[in-house]
Amino acid sequence: MNHRSQQVQRERLLRALRRYLINGLLIWVPVLVTVLVVRFILELMDRTLLVLPKALRPDTLFGLHIPGFGAVLALLIVVLTGLLVTNFIGRALIAIWEDLLERIPFVRALYGGVKSFSETILSNSGKSFKQVLLVEYPRVGIWSIGFQTTDNLPEINNKLGAEYVCVFVPTTPNPTSGFIFMMPRTQVRTLNMTVDEAMKMIVTLGVVTPGVVHEAAAPRPVARPASGP
Repeated sequence: MNHRSQQVQRERLLRALRRYLINGLLIWVPVLVTVLVVRFILELMDRTLLVLPKALRPDTLFGLHIPGFGAVLALLIVVLTGLLVTNFIGRALIAIWEDLLERIPFVRALYGGVKSFSETILSNSGKSFKQVLLVEYPRVGIWSIGFQTTDNLPEINNKLGAEYVCVFVPTTPNPTSGFIFMMPRTQVRTLNMTVDEAMKMIVTLGVVTPGVVHEAAAPRPVARPASGP
């Protein structure tokens, strides 16, 4: 076996190892990231057990640590809170609590902003982050994916003399940061992809794309035989 044949075999072996390595990473990286994120969330929610007396905590009652028990307690607290605020007494207590927070300068701005954002996102009647848009950014001819946050901009519409929408353009691969733009309605394109599909595309740097929608092709003209002389 000459030197050339050995080199070809080594290159084939390296290509095969590289392919196996990539295939293995494509399986294990999502699994490990998911496990780490879920573990972090469970550990964070387990801190809600600190609100219980030490004698009532699972570590004391059962003699061992039960991961995820704090998530059950957190879910129970959220449900009970939702049940409380649906009656008159609960709404009155919440009003007193919010009035107290409104008297604290920094907390007032932080709490008010987070509350408004939560009401907008979690409300079923809201339009925020329900529609995926295509916007021409950062320059003409280059398009980015964005999410419509609101189209209720009366002052901006009056000042600029046209209908504008507020668009959030996230960064990748971290979609929690980004930019907001006030763009004319006529300069945005509405996409059919869902918010989940757009978010997957952003987080994966465009590797995971939604399924291609095949539009009905226009009928091709039928060639007519050439007429004789």
